[in-house]
Amino acid sequence: MIKDIIKIIINFISELIYPTTCGMCNCLSKDGICEKCEALLKRYEINQRRYNLRYNFQRMHVYVYEDSIRKIIIGYKFYNKAYLYKTFSNLLLKNKKVCGFLKNYDIIIPVPIHKKRKQERGYNQTELIARDLSKNTHLVLEKNVLVKTKNIVAQSSLDKYKRKQNINGAFKLVNEEKIYNKNILIFDDIYTTGSTVKECAITLSKAKPNKIGVLTIAKD
Repeated sequence: MIKDIIKIIINFISELIYPTTCGMCNCLSKDGICEKCEALLKRYEINQRRYNLRYNFQRMHVYVYEDSIRKIIIGYKFYNKAYLYKTFSNLLLKNKKVCGFLKNYDIIIPVPIHKKRKQERGYNQTELIARDLSKNTHLVLEKNVLVKTKNIVAQSSLDKYKRKQNINGAFKLVNEEKIYNKNILIFDDIYTTGSTVKECAITLSKAKPNKIGVLTIAKD
């Protein structure tokens, strides 16, 4: 009880000193995205669902990866704007179609990055969002099931023909009992060729989950 009260007080003081702002225009916004910018992003919303028969998973992409969406994702991922996780999380939680998709799964697994890459960047962009989604839904966050063991060349720097070869064998499965017979959701920021999430799905399928799904913020 006392710990909860202290936490509330700390959060209140923190909000007074560092108020939440819109991730796009920097105006004050408790949701991390103001109404004007949220309306702007609506034009890029596709809420696209597809089923991958070969790898046996359903995937959903919320936005098309261009213009404003592309700019904000690049800023979040490569320019030390970790605070934008709240903007993306709130956008996803406000989306009724996304929430309907999330109901089909028990566990959310963010696509991991190699420990060296995480040290350089300071955070895993997918993990921050997945953690907040877990806090605000029924989903259980599991970040110690899928491990990236190879510090490969960034997928974004390669053409689609080289991405599959580059990511092959980059992930390792641990604590597989945690996802056995569970409905698991892989979360990533961008879907381009799908090489990364396909490799994740192949690795995770070894633990015999009941179902695998994929959710990404945007599709290139």
